[in-house]
Amino acid sequence: MAGLRALNKADRSRRILDSASRLFRQAGYDAVRIEDIAAEARLSPGTVYNHFETKGDILLAIVAMEVEEVLAAGDALLADPPRDIEAALNALIGGYYGHSLNYLSKPMWRTAMAQSIAAPGATFSVAYTALDRRLTDQVCRLLAILQAQGRVRPDIDARAFGEIVFNDINNMFIEFVKNDAQPLEDLQESMRRHHALWARVAAV
Repeated sequence: MAGLRALNKADRSRRILDSASRLFRQAGYDAVRIEDIAAEARLSPGTVYNHFETKGDILLAIVAMEVEEVLAAGDALLADPPRDIEAALNALIGGYYGHSLNYLSKPMWRTAMAQSIAAPGATFSVAYTALDRRLTDQVCRLLAILQAQGRVRPDIDARAFGEIVFNDINNMFIEFVKNDAQPLEDLQESMRRHHALWARVAAV
């Protein structure tokens, strides 16, 4: 019985997030009310509030859902990464970018980023930063694996190098979401150019 309750709760939560994602895309985050999300999900507003206290909590949960999926895909890649630095970075970060608009639009990303900056000590900001840190850690792990395989120079600090790479790709992503006219293909091409440079720096 407890297992069934957990499944039902997870199902309701996913319905809420999917409904909120659709509405945020269609009408914009600010225009959507909890009541609108409840109606879209065919749930009562009270049920939505039982899962999420605020609309910001829902947005954060959508971001977390996005990040958890790319982390899972990244972990699978790290189990057997391409042996070439450039190819490995392109595969990992290309997966991040390629999945980035599955649940969130560019305006939704801007709202999430703004909320994470506006109140640095708030729950939203702390949780958003923690998600970024997990992505950073994954990039660092990839470079450490390649270094252990003799693909990355032994004199390079894999952790520091991974943090630099992540900061670079994160900055490119911020510029991407700021520009509604920039297609994902342009972001991916910029990524490949940068990774070609990083590979020349780090290769044995």
